[in-house]
Amino acid sequence: MSTTDLIEALHLHATAATVSALPQAERRQLQQACDRLQRSLESPLDTTARLVFSAHQAMAIRLGVDLKLFDAIAARAGPVESSASSFKVHELTEELRADPLLVRRIVRFLAAMDVVSEVERDAFVQTPLAAAFVSSSPLSAAVIHSTHFTTVLSRLPEYFHANGWTCPNDGFDGPFQFAMGTDVHYFDFLSSHEYYGQAFNTVMSSSFRRRGRDWFEFFPVAKRLQGVKDTDALIVDIGGGQGEDLKNFRTQFPSLPGTLILQDLQAVVEGAHALPGIEAQGYNFFEPQPVRGARVYFMRTVLHDWPDRQAAQILGRVRDAMSDESILLISETLLPESGVLLSSVISDMQMMGSFASLERTEEQWRTLLEDCGFELVSVWLPQECDHSAKSLSEQPALLEARLMRHAVDTSS
Repeated sequence: MSTTDLIEALHLHATAATVSALPQAERRQLQQACDRLQRSLESPLDTTARLVFSAHQAMAIRLGVDLKLFDAIAARAGPVESSASSFKVHELTEELRADPLLVRRIVRFLAAMDVVSEVERDAFVQTPLAAAFVSSSPLSAAVIHSTHFTTVLSRLPEYFHANGWTCPNDGFDGPFQFAMGTDVHYFDFLSSHEYYGQAFNTVMSSSFRRRGRDWFEFFPVAKRLQGVKDTDALIVDIGGGQGEDLKNFRTQFPSLPGTLILQDLQAVVEGAHALPGIEAQGYNFFEPQPVRGARVYFMRTVLHDWPDRQAAQILGRVRDAMSDESILLISETLLPESGVLLSSVISDMQMMGSFASLERTEEQWRTLLEDCGFELVSVWLPQECDHSAKSLSEQPALLEARLMRHAVDTSS
């Protein structure tokens, strides 16, 4: 195929309605192929420009979200991408109570990014992407959450120059505190800044953030949880938020005996909906664990928010409450030892900036658990998954640990 034919074919497929109807797996494969083609065509200057100016594009969308520009566009333009549903900038400025020139500059930037389409001078139509950023969409919350983090990212070089080039290991004195000029933890900051706190909570509870299969779909539940009585604590979900995991578990195993206990900060569990068959407890996981001898202590994406220093304290509280029959289950993304994908290292840097923490490899998890008096018994993944970088990025692993015979005290 000649270069001219390839260009024509790409243009044809880019405008074809069938592209949006492709199955997700095919869409991803096609996208990855196009990404590889783009990067192979870029010069070092092209790549540098794309990378360093990407922050400007994200901030243009953030300005549109904060201004509620996308809401105004959706209300006036309607869902159809055609000149019949076009909007003019001057029509928006009075409603938005913003400087007409400022609105024009933001819309012009969005048009250059193909977030809106310019059909004629000063006339635009919204695209499906623009409609995705209205205030009611979780994607607008994702924009707020992610762009706020750029404040920390931009000051990472200063942090390391000031503190030495070593990984931060204190969730209360790390890059976030340095960048924001505060001594409070990131979670405490969110609780006192409603705008960012709501965005964070929306993102964390959104369906698009849950990846892969639920842990109990590939963990031998019947074998590991046999012999539990109705009065026993079956599962304690530590830091379980709104109880989504326990609700799904109870739906899957409605007749399994034992109590399901949801633990999170009091303000979090107070906001949870009524959970039939689930007991909600306000609990700070740095404090002694009130439920002793449960069959399972479960944590999903909790410990990756904490560096080893604080993770050891959390694990110590669990260890001190466990019996010989107790199991610790940790659902987390595993970093492969090599060939890590871009999405995984982005998450790792997010952990470092926000929490002074990290995404961990299997060996790092093993070391952390052993240092806290646990033995890593098994690492569970669905049968169809392997340990490739792609599989590990798409499916959280389930780490099964039990008490060592001689545990060490890490809770102080």
